Parts: sequence; C-alpha cells; structure tokens
Amino acid sequence: MKEKLKKLSEYKWLIPKDAMPEMRVDAIFYANKSIFDTIEDTAVSQLTNVACLPGIIEPVIGMPDMHWGYGLPMGAVGAFDKDKGVISCGCTGFDINCGIHMLRTNLLAQEVKPKIRKLIDTLFRNVPCGVGVKSKLRLSIKELDEVFLKGVGWAVKHGYGIPEDLERLEENGCIKGADPSKVSQEAMSRGAPQLGTLGAGNHFLEVQAVSDIYEPEIARKFGITEKGQVTVMLLCGSRGLGHQVATDYLKIHNRAARKYGIELPDAQLVCAPATSPEGQNYFAAMKAAANYAFCNRQVITHWTRESFSQVFGKSWEELEMQTIYDVCHNICKLEEHKVNGKPRKVYVHRKGATRALPPGHPDVPLVYREVGQPVLIAGSMGTASYILVGTSQAMSETFGSSCHGAGRAMSRKHALKIYRGEQIKQELEAKGEALRSTHPKVLAEEAPGAYKDVDAVVDSVHQAGISKKVARMIPLGVAKG
Repeated sequence: MKEKLKKLSEYKWLIPKDAMPEMRVDAIFYANKSIFDTIEDTAVSQLTNVACLPGIIEPVIGMPDMHWGYGLPMGAVGAFDKDKGVISCGCTGFDINCGIHMLRTNLLAQEVKPKIRKLIDTLFRNVPCGVGVKSKLRLSIKELDEVFLKGVGWAVKHGYGIPEDLERLEENGCIKGADPSKVSQEAMSRGAPQLGTLGAGNHFLEVQAVSDIYEPEIARKFGITEKGQVTVMLLCGSRGLGHQVATDYLKIHNRAARKYGIELPDAQLVCAPATSPEGQNYFAAMKAAANYAFCNRQVITHWTRESFSQVFGKSWEELEMQTIYDVCHNICKLEEHKVNGKPRKVYVHRKGATRALPPGHPDVPLVYREVGQPVLIAGSMGTASYILVGTSQAMSETFGSSCHGAGRAMSRKHALKIYRGEQIKQELEAKGEALRSTHPKVLAEEAPGAYKDVDAVVDSVHQAGISKKVARMIPLGVAKG
C-alpha cells in the first residue's frame, strides 16, 4: 500500500481514493523524507481502511508519528458527517483522553540539577505509578459521577487545583454532555480507586529544561521566557476506567455494525451510526471517561506542585508553577469545520493526535487567543519534547489537528528483545538524567530507540505548516510507571 502514496510536497503525501475500490475519500500523510522512509505499510493500510467507512469526510489524515494501532492507526485523524457518518470507539482508542498537562516554573536547570534525584524520588513517592496501582484517594460512586460531569471542576472544588488552571485546559477541563449512566459498573469499579495515578507504559512525569525558543513572543505568552527554564510534562489518561469503557463499547459497536448493515473493511473499526442510540451512548460515556482523565491529570499536577515545594522549600506559588495547557490525544468531538467551503458539523476522531487551533479561534482560551492554542508534543524519555502552536492551515487541512509525540518505531515486544531496562537506566543516568520506574521492563519497552526521531516528527508538521515550533525542552529527570 505504501507504494501508492503520491508526493505532493516535501512534507505531504497523498493516497488517492482510487487506490482501493472501497475508498470513499482521499487520505493524506504528513512526513519528511526520513519519516516517510520508515513508515509501516500496515499503518498506511489502516489509514485507507478508515477512508472506506460511511459518512467519512475528506481527507483521512496520518501524522508523522503514525504507527500501527487498533483499527485507526495511532497518529491519525478521521472526521465523519454529523448525520450520515459514524462514531467509532475503535477510532478513539482504549486510553480515552490520554493527554498532556504541562507546567512552567521560575526555576532554572542549574538550580534543579543538584536536587534532581531527590525531586524525582519525591515525585515517584507522592504520585502512585504502575499497572493496577491504587490512588491515595478513595472515591464513592456519587463522587465519581461528579468527576464524570465536572472534570477538573471537581478537583478545584476539593483543593487539587485553582480556578486559574481551568482557564488553561482544553475544554476548560470538562467536556459537556457526559452521562454517568452510560458507563458500566465494571468501568466505574476500575476507575474509583485510580483517580490520581500515573499508570504505566508510555505514561510519564518528566522534569525538563528549555533548550531552544523559536518564537519568543508566543513563548512568553505561554510562560516560557528563557533557555534553561524548568518545566514539567505529565502524560497519562483515563486509566482502567477508559480502557473498560472502550472494551464495553467495542462489543456494543460490533453488534451495531451488523444491526445497521455497516460493511467494515477491518473488524477493529467497529462503529455505530452517529445518530443511533449506540453511537450517542458511547459518545456520552466517552465524555465521562475524558473528564475523568482531565481530573486525573489535575490531581497529579497538585501532588507535583507539592513535591516541588517539599524539595525546594518554597510554596508552589513562589515557584510560579503555572499550568501552560492540557491537551487530549485520544478523543472524539463534535466540531464545526469548513467542508468544501461551507461550515459543517463533523465528529472528529483524533487518535494519537492533538487539536491545533489557530489564533482567534473561539475555543482557544482567552489568555492565548491572540497567538493560538498550545500544542504539546511528548518525546521519548531520553529525547526532546516540544511546545508548538496551532495554525489556520491546520484548520483548512487537518480539521485543526497536529501530531502528538514521537510515535513508536517498534512494538513493545520487539523493544524487549533488543533493550534491557538496566542498561537504558545506566545510559540515561550517565547523561545526567534521574530515572525512576516500577520495573526495568518498562524502561526497555519505552527505550528512546523504540521511538521515531521526535525532532523529525516535529519538523514535518512545522514545515508542512499545520503547527509551528515555539519551544523545545530536554529531560532532566523522569518518573515512569
């Protein structure tokens, strides 16, 4: 399938809809030459499969961090007509609203490096990490319903944040329309003890230092003022709750596809008509899980602020630990976009992709509206991460979307055959990083070499014009589940 890609520019490739008889729309893939050379043929095939679904809006989009996933590849965007399209739990992903919360501080790298090991140990102690780990919180079902409905509003109400945080979160930390009654008891039982936990896999809590500033005026708006400034990046999602919501609705959408006569090019692309009860019930349950994820990151943010205070002997307010932004990566949203020059409501599925709204867009927080939405891009434990900003070109080409991270270059299983966790730890600590994890296996699975070159990924979206580089950060220390 990769051989059918046609070069449109140095950073943009086309899979025309006549590449396969079942394709209804074109697919577009963004990548520079080095990324293009490494893309999996299976991921390209998955992208074309999504282009076969009913009500799909042109084009289906692959980002440079795209890699093989469940149904829709990770690092992809698919938009569907509000009335004639579908909603697909397979196109949203298992870790609903996996995303990034980012903080800035007034500390500099030279102040933090002497205490980085103590800081990472403190974060590792204060933030529960790992598979199946339980939180320091214990939520009742009534409290869990409130988290579903209010998102970060619940956290702020209970002292795990401040009102100013809400101004700097995607959707202000709460997507309207969540319905707790659409979430199964099994999902709720998994979520109740996990609010405020980091989880495992690619989830991390990273202390960083700014290495480069590309757009000083925009960076200043985001609170980034100088090289060496210390930031914190937190990546996690909805934990077992989101996974169970996805698992539940995969079964429901499988039955729905048969019920409504939807022909699936891939059994993993189970879906339901957007207007059907099965489609809307999932949409409401997904929003509940997304709000839980927002709240989960906020609670961890609170404990992160406390950890810095403990280590540096100052309040987090004195350390100016202000939220820069919080973004979703695995989500479905009903948004308005121009299609063939006319405004149209579409269900945008972003799986391993970040919303990237331009200056002036009403959904950009007022504090950032004149410059555009922060686009937070995670690296791979031993490599750089980035802050970008959304552009008008993203609105016209990618349904206001950009990449989300480095993207895997090999499976976890393959990484375990090549890397050893103890060796990865030694190599990174030899470079000055402090590293803590629950098990060496996690470090092997998440070895920097198991991921694409994040600099090349970001170069691709920057040069293509769908988001713009603002600042680059390098890791000082990492806590992983």
